[in-house]
Amino acid sequence: MKTKKFKYIYAAVALAFMGSCSEDFVTINPEGKFDSSIYFSNEQQCYAALMGTYDPLRKNTGGFENLVAMLNAGSDDFYAGGGSSTDGNGIQNFSTHSLSSISIPGSFWNDHYQGVARANMLISKLPAASMTDAVRTRFAAEAKTLRAFYYFNLVRLFKNIPLVLEPLTTQTIYNPEQVTPEVIYAQIEKDLLEAIPALPNTVVAATEAGRFNKGAAQALLGKVYLFEGKKTQAVTVLAEVNGTPGATNQYGNKLLTNFSDLWVTSNKFNAESLIEVSHSSAGNTDWTFWGQGKDEGNSLNQMIGPRGYSRPTGSDAADLPSGWAFNPVTQNLYDVMKNDPRFGATIYDLKALKAAGKADYIPAYQDTGYFLNKYLPRQSDVRTGGGNQELNYKQNSYVIRLADTYLMEAEALGSGARAQALLDAVRARVGLTPVPVTLAAIKLERRMELAGEGHRFFDLVRWGDAATALADRGFNAGTDEIFPIPYTELNGTKLKQNPNYQ
Repeated sequence: MKTKKFKYIYAAVALAFMGSCSEDFVTINPEGKFDSSIYFSNEQQCYAALMGTYDPLRKNTGGFENLVAMLNAGSDDFYAGGGSSTDGNGIQNFSTHSLSSISIPGSFWNDHYQGVARANMLISKLPAASMTDAVRTRFAAEAKTLRAFYYFNLVRLFKNIPLVLEPLTTQTIYNPEQVTPEVIYAQIEKDLLEAIPALPNTVVAATEAGRFNKGAAQALLGKVYLFEGKKTQAVTVLAEVNGTPGATNQYGNKLLTNFSDLWVTSNKFNAESLIEVSHSSAGNTDWTFWGQGKDEGNSLNQMIGPRGYSRPTGSDAADLPSGWAFNPVTQNLYDVMKNDPRFGATIYDLKALKAAGKADYIPAYQDTGYFLNKYLPRQSDVRTGGGNQELNYKQNSYVIRLADTYLMEAEALGSGARAQALLDAVRARVGLTPVPVTLAAIKLERRMELAGEGHRFFDLVRWGDAATALADRGFNAGTDEIFPIPYTELNGTKLKQNPNYQ
């Protein structure tokens, strides 16, 4: 259940946990109220709460206000697109770097803090719950990793945020105050360092796919260190994840042989995946609750598809459902990628197909004729059961995968034989020959390898390249590296707006 104000999160998280359980094993008295003093009493209830704590991960590609579509739009590789310049004010304004406290979608704040609130509640209740110590320790480690993840997104998006580590009450919901980013990062590190030893090396694929293991938490910690500029620490922890470049690591992860296999809808939780967001077509999502935290589908799939797509009989063009034409690929990315082996899996060149008479579509706002093929659904992915077909696509999305950690470690190293080997392994997987390892080479490789996965904007900011790369988008250095805090969060609270925003 999404909230519109930070101060309402306490009530929202209570309702979320209520929705995770059945009437068979939870008694609510008085009816309709969530009593946290009697819930969280056993393993079954805490497991339901843990799954509820994982739910906000779907912010990556779930709902209209998903992270990947938003962050792509603010980079130099994609536009906002859609039906018009007012089709989604938040994504349109971020694409032109003209966000305000009014136009920023509040869910980018609220959804992450809802995840924090769920983690806080679970962590506080685990000590008294009836379960084995081993299960309790694992649940706590997962909750801490999730809290760290949500705070990492929040501090990168908004920078100046409150640190809340205890369940909010009706007496404390107005009290949180912002702390420095250094305080947030210190807590993220603390949570992950405490969690990593308690997480399993692997998870049971049949029943636990998507739950964090040790390698997932280490990958997140390595990324956190890199964003903090702590390159020595990043190298140490990422080396634990990566192992020997090109080989299988200690947790069973390895680069897939074929890059294109990463984007096959059925290839979920594959060997290259470290942190992955799960989507399903079985949620029967419809317009009445889409984007409210209960939907299971991958909304990015629908958003990026071309409008009015068709193909003549006998055409070898892809069989695509029509979409909403968000995130059209820029000419700049097309030109950079056109000779790269990853081009076909990354960019769907509908412009060329239309010129050849093999397919047709209705050009939409900021159309270039180029679409993001990684997350472009096929007709075979269309939901045939309940709910609206547009809202029930089932392709999972990656938050961190092994090629990403290879390139992060290479960046942290900067030079040397191991950095060269890491870069070479990513290139060799797609048939490219080695190039000397430099920061410029690593930057380019990240752009080619991870295009359209939501990393580019944060990469540009981390490297200090955003002002140059996004100059034609209206980017203002010292302001547009972060989002404004939503206006509704400032009302009646102690929070202050980020610098240069109103």
